[in-house]
Parts: sequence; C-alpha cells; structure tokens
Amino acid sequence: MQTRKRSPLASFGLHTGLVLGTAVALFPPLWLLVTSFKPKSEAFSTALVKEFTLANYTHVVQDTYFLTWFGNSLVVVLGTTLIGVFIAATTGYAISRFRFPGMRPLMWVLLITQMFPMAVLIVPLYNTMATLGLLNQPVGLIITYLTIAVPFCAWMMKGFFDTIPIDIDESGRVDGLTPFGTFWRLVLPLAKPGIAVTGFYSFVTAWAEVAYATAFMTGEENLTLAGGLQTFVNRYGSDWGSMTAAAVIIAVPAAVVFGFAQRHLVSGLTAGATKS
Repeated sequence: MQTRKRSPLASFGLHTGLVLGTAVALFPPLWLLVTSFKPKSEAFSTALVKEFTLANYTHVVQDTYFLTWFGNSLVVVLGTTLIGVFIAATTGYAISRFRFPGMRPLMWVLLITQMFPMAVLIVPLYNTMATLGLLNQPVGLIITYLTIAVPFCAWMMKGFFDTIPIDIDESGRVDGLTPFGTFWRLVLPLAKPGIAVTGFYSFVTAWAEVAYATAFMTGEENLTLAGGLQTFVNRYGSDWGSMTAAAVIIAVPAAVVFGFAQRHLVSGLTAGATKS
C-alpha cells in the first residue's frame, strides 16, 4: 500500500494543534507549582516568581493538620488498594473461569453499580455508616471507596483473565493444586499488568476523592488530604498559597505511584479488551 505524504500545511497544522494541546494540558499544574513558591500577596500575579519563598510549604507542614491528613489518607489508600485489588482479582477470576448459579446477575450488579451518580449515593451511604457507627472512621471510608473501585476493577480483571489460557489452570489441577492454589501460584503472577491497573485505579479513587471524604469525615483531625484542601479556601477566606503548596505535595505520591505502574498500564488496559 502506498503511503500518502502529508503536505507542509497539514504538517504545520498538526504540530500546531499538538503544541496548543500540550500547552493547555500543562498550564494548570505549572501555574499551581509556580504559585506555591510565591508570597501570598502575589498569588494572582501573572508574572513568574519574583520573590522565591518556601513559606507556603512551611506553613502547611508546621501550622496545619496536614501531616495528620496525610496519615489518614495513607491508611485509607492502603486499605482500599490492598483489599480492593484482592477482591477484584478473586471476583474477576471466579467469573472468568467458573460457571455458577447467579453468575450473570452478579455481572449485571457489578455493571449497574457504576451507573449511579455519586451524589445519589451520599445520603444512603451516610445513613448506613451512621447506623454502623463508622462515621469519622477510616474503616467507613475504606468500605465506601471499595464500593466504587471493586465493581469496575472486577470487570477489568475478568477481561484480563479471559486472555490467559485455561490450559494453565488445567495443568495446575493435574499437579494437585486447589482452585485457589492455581489462581494464587500460576494465574496471578501472569496478571501483573492487570493488577497494576486495578491497583492504580484503587489508589487514585481513594487518594483524590472529595465528596465522600468531606461528607463522612468531620473535624480537622479526621480529614483526609482531599477534604483538608478545602479548609484553605472556604467562605471565610482564601489562602491560595497554602492550598497550592499542599496540592503540590499531594501530587508527589500520585506521580511516584504512576511512575512505578506506568509500564504495566498500557498492556493491562489493552489486554482486557481482547480475547485470545
């Protein structure tokens, strides 16, 4: 097949569009980073940093509950990610490999739960957590985030397990492994890209979610990072310097996790879309 050579005008338009798209995507985080190093009086200045200062970061770390919020978020994120990945992986494997009564309704339930807007679920979930005494408790927030992460991740893992040959399971059973032993020793090591995707999705769900964290956690000492950011900008005043500094610090762990997971993300996302 002959390839059509792109005209100079079309090439110029393409590269111009790419440059503009890149600029639009990079402007918000760059503005956030630059503003965090400005004095509070220059937060809305259009100029770059005139007086470089770390006062915003010092104030956030030393004079607020930021470290407490960070610890709360860390507990919630670790619980959501570890439990969510385990439940999603075992559920996805069971749906992919076994046929049991109620399997199709279960798949529909996992799918339908993703269709409800978050705002609709806040009140019933709040009432449930209040009845169980889980308000202002990290456990309550973990359970709430699992309701978001597990259904989507289970569907994703099911599609990924569909691409792994069933002969591997049969060879495990021939060697005397139980179904869970086959899953744990043979199939799960082959599912690292899928696990990376589900783990990253669970991490982002718990790390960046705001609505549930604000509704279920009250009192500054109980807030997570997402809820704590709102204390810098509220109806009583706006401390944009502290908010941008806190946002930059919050973005660092997410960037580190993405750096470790990114080599598996593309293969994990595309593997579940095809079936061998």
